Amino acid sequence: MAKPALSAFSELFRRSILAHGETAYRLHRALRAAGYQVPCTSLYGWRRGDQYPRDVESLRALAFIEKRYGLRRNALKDQLPNPNRASVGFRHVDLTRAERRCVAWHLPDDFNDRSPAAQAEIIAWLRRNVMTGATPFRDYHRQARKHRFALIFPEAAAEIASVPDPSETKGRRRRQIGQAAPLELDREMRELVCFKMAKITPMGFCRRGFWKPPTAHQILNYVGLLYGALSAEAEGPIKGAGAPRETLSVALLAIPGVWRWYIEWRHRRRGFYTRWEMHMLEFAASLLKPGTGWLSQSPALANRLRPIAGVVSMEEVARAQRDWTGACQETFQQVRTWSKDVVRVARVHRDPFLAILPVLEAPRPVAVYSRIGDEILKRMPDPVVDPVAAAEASRAFLMLRIALHTGLRQKNLRQLRVGPIGAPPTPMATLEALQCGELFFDPLDAGWIVALPAAAFKNATSSYFANSPYRLRLPDHGDLYRQITAYLAIHRPVLLGDLEDPKTFFVKFARSAETGSARYRSSDFYVAWRQIIERYGIYNPFTGRGAIEGLLPHGPHNVRDVLATHIIKRTGSYEQAGFAIQDKPETLARHYARFLPHDKAEIAARILDEVWEGSD
Repeated sequence: MAKPALSAFSELFRRSILAHGETAYRLHRALRAAGYQVPCTSLYGWRRGDQYPRDVESLRALAFIEKRYGLRRNALKDQLPNPNRASVGFRHVDLTRAERRCVAWHLPDDFNDRSPAAQAEIIAWLRRNVMTGATPFRDYHRQARKHRFALIFPEAAAEIASVPDPSETKGRRRRQIGQAAPLELDREMRELVCFKMAKITPMGFCRRGFWKPPTAHQILNYVGLLYGALSAEAEGPIKGAGAPRETLSVALLAIPGVWRWYIEWRHRRRGFYTRWEMHMLEFAASLLKPGTGWLSQSPALANRLRPIAGVVSMEEVARAQRDWTGACQETFQQVRTWSKDVVRVARVHRDPFLAILPVLEAPRPVAVYSRIGDEILKRMPDPVVDPVAAAEASRAFLMLRIALHTGLRQKNLRQLRVGPIGAPPTPMATLEALQCGELFFDPLDAGWIVALPAAAFKNATSSYFANSPYRLRLPDHGDLYRQITAYLAIHRPVLLGDLEDPKTFFVKFARSAETGSARYRSSDFYVAWRQIIERYGIYNPFTGRGAIEGLLPHGPHNVRDVLATHIIKRTGSYEQAGFAIQDKPETLARHYARFLPHDKAEIAARILDEVWEGSD
């Protein structure tokens, strides 16, 4: 049986030893004399290709070996089968275990040899730019998470889980963090969920719009924050209203004082109003709207209404119980007025552009962002030596490239299905029932096609779709087709292993079926994308790795900002930019595009320059 071919590192290492008439044992003696603690068995393993340098002491020894054998600097290190693998053996790092795992990818190999001041400088840079993201919102959120106060609704959440979601398969139940709400409040929230998620409006009620499972979960989280703030101790770190838990009920949402207290509490906590408060007031208005609001059609809820000191008076309780319809209408008008006031004074706290500002400020944002994909290919591990790392790198490259070509939202990307090469594509009616898209190879177009029904999109009723499906042929630029073929034939099976195939294009790696599923959840996909940016996107001045200087960690949704801004900078057209991210121009101008006055002036100047360039 033929021996497997040696890796580039092992072959160069073996030839260098032989060319200088040495053995691994003699090299070991020379290393030991120079003060390097590398076992002789490790050198034999490097030569055979059984193991490779990974700890910082071995990587330091490589520099000595390169100099001893007259090789250029990093000649051996550059041939390692996984050049982006995290090193081990760093000392004097005052970090938690989770932080150690994070920074191991970003510490220079000579970290142990640097002065304490230099080490502290590196750790401080990593804390700002990798571990936290260094934005005001991330700082605020990190502090806020130290004291959790939200209530959770187990019965209501179970009701959501019981509604089949055609785009999801069975898996782990959504993890909830917080203290369980009182039983009666939980049951009332369950009734609200049933009302808003029923396929047909319940008899005796009127309704406008309905909730899908993701929306229902989001509403439960938002309402859980409100009730958690009401029940938190006034003298504690949350500085809540101190309401006894038995006084909490859904009927409180019909009292204007509750909403006034909540938006003012959030103002005190954050320091200013944001559009989040406006969205909460709009949610309140939807519950109270005459004729279609669930609260306004549920007068029996008033029986559980109780006063809360400083928030709801006994007079307000009596008036609401006496005239529930009038109370709901009065609160409806009040929250609508406050909603307009909040819009007028709201400030941006979570600036979605801040993390990708170096990209958006470039003349061609997509070209800058695509450097991350080039960095991934540059540091692609050897699939023979480290098949899992190579598969994860291939998946990372395709995540980035397909997102850049399509502008799809995270949900559509992680639910994108794939069929065997040569098999006919899934009928659009089937994809519509599943509410997801598919990637397939079309022999007629001689290319890979991304096809999604309109029902798979968040804005399915938008005029962009006009009830027609979405179809895009991916261009074969930058090695894309070869990478897709290699991923499906080699890397995706490695990631799957013995796990059940979820039929999605992107799959997770898990050691066994007992420890996880191959299907991505929303949080998993976000974490995977953030790790791509941390490892390949953020330029690290201490290691020289990374594609873009000044980039900060972010999620896949920011790719839509990059695409929209690029097209607007090149064309000045919000409509054409909307074509790239499947949205209307007004939505794009409000949420995605960063189109500043100097960008507009530059486009106008470019058009006018054509006159002068054509003149005699």
